[in-house]
Amino acid sequence: MLTKIKKKVQSWVVLEAKIAFKAGFTPNEITALGVVFAVVSGVSYWLAGILSWQYYMVLAPIFLLASGFCDALDGALARLYDETTTFGGFLDSLLDRYAEAAVYLGLIMGGFCDVSWGTIALVGSLLVSYARARSEVEGIKMETVGIAERPERLIIIIFGSFISLIWRETLRWIVILLALLTNFTVLQRAVYFYRKTKP
Repeated sequence: MLTKIKKKVQSWVVLEAKIAFKAGFTPNEITALGVVFAVVSGVSYWLAGILSWQYYMVLAPIFLLASGFCDALDGALARLYDETTTFGGFLDSLLDRYAEAAVYLGLIMGGFCDVSWGTIALVGSLLVSYARARSEVEGIKMETVGIAERPERLIIIIFGSFISLIWRETLRWIVILLALLTNFTVLQRAVYFYRKTKP
């Protein structure tokens, strides 16, 4: 759903892309930086849970937001300076999975959700991306199919994190929601693929 908006966002960050280029950054380096931000976000969630410090609870979604910004910036930088490569796309997709895993693990280890629901949400998120990758191998575009693509998932977690500063239980319900939405999205993509490929 929000993947369509992501392309518009990439057109808005042209100035930032030019600044990054002048600073010597490549699209792959921006991608890697996004993963670092996601890992720091995951660690912040973990520390917020075990130390019960709101300071980390504020940092976690901010770093997650920075990771999402890098996800838009690397594509904008690659397109602006014609540096799009097959490997770059592969690396971006691969590292995005590590980034998501880091955040979910942080939420689980911080005690913000049940291990079972956190695991279901993580598996669902990974399978949403796998379904798209596997589908596109067969020549069927899967982008924008489903209600819980990566941009939606990031926004839900960030929004829930700030609310959790008032009501800690928010993230528990957010993860349950993501567990349901991600796996429903996998089902949506499976049905879409079936309809496109059935005789």
